Amino acid sequence: MNRRILGFEEFESVVMSNSDGFHAIEDIIEEARNGRPYVLVDAENRENEGDIIIPAQFATPERINFMARYARGLICLAMTAERAGELNLASMVEQNGDSLRTAFTVSIEAAEGVTTGISAHDRSHTVAVAVDPTKGPSDIVSPGHVFPLVARDGGVLVRAGHTEAAVDISILAGLLPSGVICEIMNDDGTMARVPDLVPFCREHGLKMGTIADLIAYRQKTDKLIELVMEMPFTSIYGDFQLRLYRNILERTEHAVLVRGVIEPGVSTMVRMHQVDFGVDLLGHIEARSNYIGDALTMIGQHDGPGVAVFIRDVSPTALSDRYRSREVAQSHALRDYGIGAQILRQLGVTDMILLTSSAAKLAALDGYGLTIVERRPIGQSRPTAQ
Repeated sequence: MNRRILGFEEFESVVMSNSDGFHAIEDIIEEARNGRPYVLVDAENRENEGDIIIPAQFATPERINFMARYARGLICLAMTAERAGELNLASMVEQNGDSLRTAFTVSIEAAEGVTTGISAHDRSHTVAVAVDPTKGPSDIVSPGHVFPLVARDGGVLVRAGHTEAAVDISILAGLLPSGVICEIMNDDGTMARVPDLVPFCREHGLKMGTIADLIAYRQKTDKLIELVMEMPFTSIYGDFQLRLYRNILERTEHAVLVRGVIEPGVSTMVRMHQVDFGVDLLGHIEARSNYIGDALTMIGQHDGPGVAVFIRDVSPTALSDRYRSREVAQSHALRDYGIGAQILRQLGVTDMILLTSSAAKLAALDGYGLTIVERRPIGQSRPTAQ
């Protein structure tokens, strides 16, 4: 079976949309700041499942009971790796076989103030103890009825998961970096998806947002890149200036070819390209056309400044992820999309002549001060065997 690869062309239509039933991340942050639960899904896709989340410091017995009664999934406590270390929480397993690498620790219970541990009161109390910065390892015991999850450092910019999203939202709301999360299930035991979640949120007065929008929000507000080197670079497509930028969080280096002088009032020809081993080096013909060659040829012949941004994904499973799973590949695109936008802004690009095979609107670029003044198609030619 042939599997299509999700690249920036397909991702362009995913982020920062405004479908009915969804709220802006600013609204979700405000809900968290005021101690109200909210729902997050990966993106506005009908197949996405949703989690109900409450900042941990507001996880009252009533909130825990609401999750148990109406959401019905596993009630977990998302926290930072730093806090898990302070509590001496060991991983649940030495080798994580979960495809999404969900980072469970051993389950916990408050050492005092609980009875069976499973009641809404007891779980609320355990959560309160676990996130209280004045409490330590002696204040909790294992096993228990609360299941901690450790968020990756860097949050959703590193892993696009509900665990990281819960912690990120709490931090953005000025709260303790933790959240209680629970998957939402339908009455028949199946997982609730977007068509189910919209009426669920309406019935219970909850606001729903997306992790995709949270990623886009953080990409606009967090500095993600630094310039590490630059040098002249001559290629078969012409003379360029090569710049290497580093992702501050993951230390990944991305290559940029710049031609001409970028200045205000002059449109810059731009190609943002997610490097793919299978396509760009192996020539997977069903995936996409000769985008690199077409783009660099057009930039080299353009009477004005031009930029080609090459975004690298150095995940150990990047290649298999992109061929095996559209959803996992999309999470990589979500994470990497803002890197390219920040590079363009650091270069001084404002108005762009965008080289793309997609007609989708790039709403997410608005937040970076980037404007598409013209689109020019690429990908009309196919790579040829040498």
